[in-house]
Amino acid sequence: MTSGEAEVSRQRLTSGPGTLLVWLYGVMVVGAVSRSAYQISTEFDRAPLAYSLSAVAGVVYGFITYTLVRGGETARKVALACCGAELVGVLTVGTWTLVDSSAFPDATVWSDFGMGYVFIPVLLPLSAIYWLRKGAPAGDAA
Repeated sequence: MTSGEAEVSRQRLTSGPGTLLVWLYGVMVVGAVSRSAYQISTEFDRAPLAYSLSAVAGVVYGFITYTLVRGGETARKVALACCGAELVGVLTVGTWTLVDSSAFPDATVWSDFGMGYVFIPVLLPLSAIYWLRKGAPAGDAA
């Protein structure tokens, strides 16, 4: 890939809807990290699993934000894999909180499929996966 092609690929990740994804992931980083940092530092013994999962969500959001901003084909593939893992996490925790609410005495970012965050945690990875796959070079099945 030439320098010009790399720049076009990088721009594709952060142009149009990609800009909105970067912004939304950035907001989710701030929300998840600040929430979990406060909860872990003040009341960790109340719901350690929930607060730890919120911290993990914040790290995942941060990594996806970084890869989207970084751009390039490798970053696109890494972001796609991370968004897939994020979606699995949201669906797993969302289902778990509905099936056994006693396992989570307090909510996580991904509880009830992100209901406390207006369902953005479940909609965001779906949107990102669509955007990242749409931006894949022709013939790339990743």
